[in-house]
Amino acid sequence: MRLKDLREDRDIKQSEIAEILNVRQNTYSQYENGQRQIPIDLLIILAKFYNVSVDYILELTDVDKPYKRGIKG
Repeated sequence: MRLKDLREDRDIKQSEIAEILNVRQNTYSQYENGQRQIPIDLLIILAKFYNVSVDYILELTDVDKPYKRGIKG
């Protein structure tokens, strides 16, 4: 995952991201280093925060732009 790269590229501390996600800093650290899987709802929050797609965070694409939102229905 690209969590650490995204955070460091923006000079943000783990504790700041943990606060945004409402988790402890050590829990967020475990997400970054792969010791714990990040819940989908938190992954979505981070994608919106960093303005990237979930696929980009998960390294399924190298395109860092989020997808255009379509009309559901």
